[in-house]
Amino acid sequence: MTTHPRPATTLVPPVEETRYEEELARGLIEADEEAFAAIYRRWGSLVHTMATRSLGDTHEAEDVTQQVFIGAWRGRHRFRPDRGALGAWLVGITRRKVVDALAARGRRLAVIESAAQDAAPVRPVQQASDEVLDRVLLVEAMSRLPHAQREVLCMAFYEDLTQVQISERTGVPLGTVKSHARRGLHRLRTCVDQGDARGTGV
Repeated sequence: MTTHPRPATTLVPPVEETRYEEELARGLIEADEEAFAAIYRRWGSLVHTMATRSLGDTHEAEDVTQQVFIGAWRGRHRFRPDRGALGAWLVGITRRKVVDALAARGRRLAVIESAAQDAAPVRPVQQASDEVLDRVLLVEAMSRLPHAQREVLCMAFYEDLTQVQISERTGVPLGTVKSHARRGLHRLRTCVDQGDARGTGV
């Protein structure tokens, strides 16, 4: 059985393809819109694929692709065919636009994070701990008050009753209610202040 050798595959682009690319490059420089449309059809997929791989987001990649070709059209006077091929020039623009997109994404995330912190500020751990300690000290101090003073202050603090209402409910004279409230508050302040002093090591 005889075999026919397969033709060798050349790595050099066909002459016609090279000439076509040169024509497209000239058309871009001369602001030929038909040539520019052909450039988009030829390299648009490559640009979009590069952007998608770098950004990981199809929608962002579409925006970058549009920006690349808008930038190429507006900056066509900067293209120099003698310095490189048109495709390589477009790849260079794509890389710069991808970097810009990543920077813009970082700025957006920073703004979102800042807005979230402003909307729902997190209390420092020390502040939360201090509030818990204050409540514990207050409950302890209340428990050590004489029954009459504790009863009056509980009605005032937790039931939001006025001293007149407390007097009416308990049947205790108003002057006595005021006296219990005044002495109870004084004892509470003294106990809480002593607790703060112990907590700070003073």
